[in-house]
Amino acid sequence: MQTVEPSVATTRHPLDPLSPEEIEAASGILRSQRGLADSARFVFITLDEPEKAAVLGFEPGGEIERRAFAIIRERAERKTYEAVVSLTRETVVSWEERAGIQPPIMFEEFLASEEVVRNDPRWQEAMRKRGVTDFQNVMVDPWSLGYNGPDDAADKGRMVRPLTFVRRGDPDDNGYAAPVEGLVVRFDLDRMEIADIEDHGVVPLPPRKGNYTVQGIAEAGNYPYFPKGPRADLKPVEITQPEGTSFEVNGHEVRWQKWRFRVGFTPREGLVLHTIAYQDGDTLRPVIYRASLTEMFIPYGDPKPTHHRKNVFDMGEYGVGVLSNSLELGCDCLGEIHYFDAHVNDNDGHAMEIKNAICMHEEDIGFLWKHTDFRTMKAEVRRSRRLVVSTIATVGNYEYGYYWYFQQDGTIQYEVKMSGVASVGAIAPDEKPKHGTMLAPGLYGPHHQHFFCVRLDMMVDGADNSVYECNSEALPRGPENPHGNAWVVKSTLLGRESEAQRVIDPLKGRFWKIANDNKPNGVGDPIAYKLVPGDNVLPFYQPDAHAIQRAAFTTRHLWVTPYDRDQRFPAGDYPNQHAGGDGLPAYTAADRPLENTDVVVWYVFGGNPALDVPLADHCHPNGTH
Repeated sequence: MQTVEPSVATTRHPLDPLSPEEIEAASGILRSQRGLADSARFVFITLDEPEKAAVLGFEPGGEIERRAFAIIRERAERKTYEAVVSLTRETVVSWEERAGIQPPIMFEEFLASEEVVRNDPRWQEAMRKRGVTDFQNVMVDPWSLGYNGPDDAADKGRMVRPLTFVRRGDPDDNGYAAPVEGLVVRFDLDRMEIADIEDHGVVPLPPRKGNYTVQGIAEAGNYPYFPKGPRADLKPVEITQPEGTSFEVNGHEVRWQKWRFRVGFTPREGLVLHTIAYQDGDTLRPVIYRASLTEMFIPYGDPKPTHHRKNVFDMGEYGVGVLSNSLELGCDCLGEIHYFDAHVNDNDGHAMEIKNAICMHEEDIGFLWKHTDFRTMKAEVRRSRRLVVSTIATVGNYEYGYYWYFQQDGTIQYEVKMSGVASVGAIAPDEKPKHGTMLAPGLYGPHHQHFFCVRLDMMVDGADNSVYECNSEALPRGPENPHGNAWVVKSTLLGRESEAQRVIDPLKGRFWKIANDNKPNGVGDPIAYKLVPGDNVLPFYQPDAHAIQRAAFTTRHLWVTPYDRDQRFPAGDYPNQHAGGDGLPAYTAADRPLENTDVVVWYVFGGNPALDVPLADHCHPNGTH
């Protein structure tokens, strides 16, 4: 990331992300009009999205007020504030203290806490017991504290739980292959000091390095060891489009193969897609008003002291937008690429640019349709191409690739690719892990899961939609099934929020249908979109576990709510150190009606990574369409 100097820019649309000068203006207005001290830190500054009706009624060239939403942590006061700033009128519209919450952990807190921990005599003594004396080569990652009881409550202090890893002799060494087991730190981010240290006993550091660079894997003693380095027998694959790409980009608007949508970006969610629509002849049919991944939850299944509190909400406790990569041609994206830059704020409130944060390109994915007339042996084939819009974020040891796919047959698919380096533990030479997998001598990967929640503000051919669950069911023997072969697809309206909390059932071929009952299609049925689940799982925690109380949204795969502008995040606005009960459980408590109204569909999907290599997590795809 690099600091961006303010410059003149023109906003073409009310959903355009904040420009660098708008970010600077928002923080400047807040500092001057609220008299903020230097101890005030800007967690996020992002677009305060206008009301849906105003956006849908906007005409090119029209005017609409631009507003910024900001979260400010006043470290000296140990308080958090939310503010809305009118960039059009250059004034603070609202300023509100949010008591009893903790905002996401800031990047500057990552770096500062690491330095403080490394200089603490108690921590240094614990490291010497493990044979480590070069503290500058030690990595300290501030994992979120979570909530395991009243002492962890947000009003008791802004706390994290740093974990320690050792780089061995080289600044580029993979420190995650040498975890320090049993050393647990509790750190106060406001006071920038260690609140407590627990040492549960010395476990030797894993004896082998676990490097992943081209040079590292070829060094004797590395695990795994590939003396010849990476494979060298692959011939080049060239992807060229000599006549150019088939998509058109106008600012943040994209048009491709009858699809039309807008690309957005927030520091918390990262990539956001707006006003997705399909051109059907002379009619532009809306499909989704707003689509984004809104939360991630990664629970670990190891009860050991180092690992049992690893239960992170990567979006609500950190923010994946601010942690997005600058993508590179040939490495992250391949082909004829269009990049979108993203702009976020640093904690002083200045604009930062993430160059090439969003990648967009076309891919050939085989055939879309084919038929051969076996009598004439004439074949007709239509090739299939899709448009890919993607970002990649690094959250500590993990990489996540987020991919939206638009296809020529009207399908939209979402996929998350999980990669990076596993969060591992050290284990004694004579011990085997009960709650994980051995990866290398002295090194194991604890059991864990990854859950993702996509929020789809649906708008299938209009704002008023209904959601149905569809199950395939065999008919009993009788007049309607005399041969025993008949079955039907039963469609059930999910008419209230209490009825719209569902899990997948692949044995029934279960899918969900978002329909506009007011608009018939060509055969007289309501126009609809199917939500088809992919691979999925539920959490294995006990129902009364604190982590599941906080991540209750993961106990169902589908939730449906009526649209509410303020209901955006399935674990609530501020899951950091929150006891739970917020988000979807609170949203749905009113049991509001859902039939023929403006609905939001929340789809939750997850998986158990297959840990079978010591240094890296394979690229695991998971998603839905």
